[in-house]
Amino acid sequence: RFIRKQGLDRLFLECDTHMWRLGDRRIPEGIAVDGGSDWFLLNRKFVEYVTFSNDDLVTKMKRFYSYTLLPAESFFHTVLENSPYCDSMVDNNLRITNWNRKLGCKCQYKHIVDWCGCSPNDFKPADFHRFQQTARPTFFARKFEAVVNQEIIGQLDYYLYGNYPAGTPGLRSYWENAYDEPDGLHTLSDVALTMYHAFTRLGLRRAETSFHAAGDNSCRYYPMGHPVSIHLYFLADRFQGFLIRHHATNLAVSKLETLETWVMPKKVFKIASPPSDFGRLQFSEIGTEWDAKERLFRNFGGLLGPTDEPVGMQKWGKGPNVTVTVIWVDPVNVIAATYDILIESSAEFTHYKPPLNLPLRPGVWTIKILHHWVQVAETKFLVTPLTFSNRQPIKQEEAMKYHSGPPKNAYMEQSFQGLNPILNIPISAARVDQAKRNAGLVGARLEAWVDSLVSSVWSAVDICSTGPTACPVMQSCAQTAWSSLSPDPKSELGPVKPDGRLR
Repeated sequence: RFIRKQGLDRLFLECDTHMWRLGDRRIPEGIAVDGGSDWFLLNRKFVEYVTFSNDDLVTKMKRFYSYTLLPAESFFHTVLENSPYCDSMVDNNLRITNWNRKLGCKCQYKHIVDWCGCSPNDFKPADFHRFQQTARPTFFARKFEAVVNQEIIGQLDYYLYGNYPAGTPGLRSYWENAYDEPDGLHTLSDVALTMYHAFTRLGLRRAETSFHAAGDNSCRYYPMGHPVSIHLYFLADRFQGFLIRHHATNLAVSKLETLETWVMPKKVFKIASPPSDFGRLQFSEIGTEWDAKERLFRNFGGLLGPTDEPVGMQKWGKGPNVTVTVIWVDPVNVIAATYDILIESSAEFTHYKPPLNLPLRPGVWTIKILHHWVQVAETKFLVTPLTFSNRQPIKQEEAMKYHSGPPKNAYMEQSFQGLNPILNIPISAARVDQAKRNAGLVGARLEAWVDSLVSSVWSAVDICSTGPTACPVMQSCAQTAWSSLSPDPKSELGPVKPDGRLR
């Protein structure tokens, strides 16, 4: 069973970043196959044996495992068990692994491997009892991801070390760096770069409107250069938006200052008013990089451009089996897609990626969810126009290519225009003409269009200074609760104590 599950009786070859399954093969005779975790400790003598020995066992196993899907989960185990060092094996990797086969064994990696495997889930608070009930020696546990759930890390920390002192800052906050200047601009997509620049301008406008006094330029700024760093910010296990550190020239003193802007997504999901008697739908969201195992979009904030392929997700409460209709409407009210979903009584999440023709028309899109053709809820998402192409300011011919919508205005082979009058979604000729004009915008006018769209779904919550500033009411980033430079004692590692503990 293990051999079949691991695909050891199949021949695999990695080529062009894809693991191809080529066919069947036989397991070498006279070998006791073993395996399991790819977390293990190897003693020095065995490492030297595996590395330098030319005996038949090592030579044949190296060749056999060169064409294996997951060699690290079986190679060392098998060689050790069949080698003169077999009596040194201890069958315990000292770990608790959070296996949830129901969620972790889906075929979600078919684009990179011709095989359906299993992967552990992240620990969450409901799994805490497993740490208390373990019967065997355990030094490690996996997986933990603060972007998925930080509360469980805090619970385990308290279980091991006791509570932090009352008033300790940052205990429920988490910051994750998504970009830093030394990474290089090439690591950012044009969509991300476009949005980060728009967020910067959003923050500077907030500084001007919130801090500015008539006739005083001390809190007015002009943006300079590309972002310095980008952080994802979470509080109490909820995504709170992006923190963009950036340079700007203070217009009062003509000096460069480094600021950090916090932008937060606005609420775009709305239940129909008055609410229908259909109550199963809890939430709906559009994004990319849907993680079916952890049930979240890895593209936090849903930054989407014209060439992205968005996925529609719905979260459901328990109830009777129902069928709902999902309708995708573009910014000029062209119905891009419509489909029905059967929601079984036990379903918690549904997701679907409609095969839309690209490019998507930039602007704010609307997703309508109907039950018996009565609207239950709607959500919106932004497809941003691009101000950059290959990290350079976009040229007009490129802008026309990306910002004009799909060929012949058709997102799919079939047209859904007959539904416009039924759903009372009129196509406005003026809006269509405006979209055509917008498609050719470049430079400052393109930035103004991007900013108006971004500000409709994002808000600049706050801005701070990372160093000296001529703006007298600008707070220091280190003195905020939200900045990536604010205190985070839980992440500080001091010297190890004599008993081996950190705290």
